[in-house]
Amino acid sequence: MARLLLSVSVPMSASSSRRIVVPGTARHRGRSGVCVAVPATSTATATQQEFDPAAAPPFGLGDIRAAIPKHCWVKDPWRSMGYVVRDVVLVLGLAAAAARLDSWLVWPLYWAAQGTMFWALFVLGHDCGHGSFSNNPRLNSVVGHILHSSILVPYNGWRISHRTHHQNHGHVDKDESWHPLPERLFKSLDSVVLMLRFRLPFPMLVYPFYLANRSPGKSGSHFHPASDLFQPSESKQVLTSTACWLAMVALLAGLAFLMGPLQMLKLYLVPYWVFVMWLDFVTYLHHHGHNDKLPWYRGKEWTYLRGGLTTLDRDYGWINNIHHDIGTHVIHHLFPQIPHYHLIEATEAAKPVLGNYYREPQKSGPLPLHLLGDLVQSLRRDHYVSDTGDVVYYQTDPTISCSGPFT
Repeated sequence: MARLLLSVSVPMSASSSRRIVVPGTARHRGRSGVCVAVPATSTATATQQEFDPAAAPPFGLGDIRAAIPKHCWVKDPWRSMGYVVRDVVLVLGLAAAAARLDSWLVWPLYWAAQGTMFWALFVLGHDCGHGSFSNNPRLNSVVGHILHSSILVPYNGWRISHRTHHQNHGHVDKDESWHPLPERLFKSLDSVVLMLRFRLPFPMLVYPFYLANRSPGKSGSHFHPASDLFQPSESKQVLTSTACWLAMVALLAGLAFLMGPLQMLKLYLVPYWVFVMWLDFVTYLHHHGHNDKLPWYRGKEWTYLRGGLTTLDRDYGWINNIHHDIGTHVIHHLFPQIPHYHLIEATEAAKPVLGNYYREPQKSGPLPLHLLGDLVQSLRRDHYVSDTGDVVYYQTDPTISCSGPFT
């Protein structure tokens, strides 16, 4: 159906106005101060009645905070350490069992299970990075370094860049993780980079390369203290984490010498890449793949609250408990200080306040196979955003969306 581009510039209030740029296929409708694409048959009355996810919410961060029970903010270091012990015992037990059985009937099952457990270790280290593990910064740092170094993640380098992500979630230019590519940058990328970003399985394998080089359009390394990711005062922290990462690499090299490269490949390297796929899969779907396109912001339109409300909760079935309910992501983004074991309760308490700004996740079966469809759909359509506009939505490059079965 033919579509018309309606451009309206009416003050949103006595002192401000805004302009929204939406792709022609978007389902969002215009309000005053909005430039959107709408069906030619739409009426102004009908469009104004639809929920606009880009509208400033009628509640504040304090309203959400007040709805969450006070005990949800309490951090129990013993409970947190209990999860660490559980996960480490499972990791060691799986490795011992697989090495003892040493059967090609067992190895694929081991890789899937151990890679998932590596991902669980990452999530606990992630809690340390947010300070939701305990109120003791030293304990958080020690546990975080041990957990993340064991899966080749530079703890402080990642922690600082992840802090940047949380502080700027939903901001086109300042966000750090899976942020949109502006159209001018998107069109400057060569075919190899586009394939690595949008054609499966490559986007699910990018995390180690992101740690080394960041995303297109950004420079720096999570390992180097001089990177523009960090402040000069953070140099020692970055060097400490890089040293721990190198120590783990040396330990793996020594084990490969003692046990043989093939055994280390089976015991560690394959599970490591399964972990990487989990990390990229989960973090991508926290910010992409909803049936309705979600806004990204620039300039004065961005606020911490509005950016956080564009994140998504996801249901992972049996995996929810294994990876510490990290799919309960909206409240985590708004209040990263809440321990993971309180996120579900906090979310339920906040839903009446959030209203339509909370998007109920699709219920999963035992395994979250339904999310594969969301991933594929998003990679086919979510390619870039306009270079201009304070509220923008992902647009689609048809040459990529129709380029093959793996996108």
